[in-house]
Amino acid sequence: MALTPLVYFLPKATLAATIIVAVLSLVDLSVLRRTWRYTLRDFSAVLVMIVLTLVMGVETGVAAGVTLSFLPHLMATSKPHVAEVGLMPGAQHFRNALRHKDDTAPGLLSLRVDESLYFVNARFWQYMTEDRLARDPEMHDVVLIFSAVDEVDFSALESLEAINHLLKDRGIGLHLSEVKGPVEDRL
Repeated sequence: MALTPLVYFLPKATLAATIIVAVLSLVDLSVLRRTWRYTLRDFSAVLVMIVLTLVMGVETGVAAGVTLSFLPHLMATSKPHVAEVGLMPGAQHFRNALRHKDDTAPGLLSLRVDESLYFVNARFWQYMTEDRLARDPEMHDVVLIFSAVDEVDFSALESLEAINHLLKDRGIGLHLSEVKGPVEDRL
């Protein structure tokens, strides 16, 4: 009679131990050390995800991890890097004029756009263009270099149209350069 509870308990304990060993083999805590060295933002997301998974469950932990990874991306792409470029002396390459000793033509603004244009950063382009025009009243042409632009959504298209109208009203030409085929087809 004393053996019955033990026989009942052993299969369940074995199953629980098997599950724990299987789950522990999936846990890689070295990711904390690697993300700490790489970036504090990713480390924070991983740490919060692990803690919330242990405390509140898998669904909450994964949802928090996705959110904490997605929001910084939206924030970073809302104000993308834009480089004013000029021609490198003695070459036919255009580089960031702030980093290199490049030749920039007076009245010509060449901007390399380093991000796809979409709803998050659509208004940024309008404000940036207006600000840059205010600093250089002698501007006669603006070139947007789209070599890094993979997509332009409808909100960004409307902003580009607004920029075009603003420039046209001031007698300034807007030109797009190095536009990828699929982006050009959509535009």
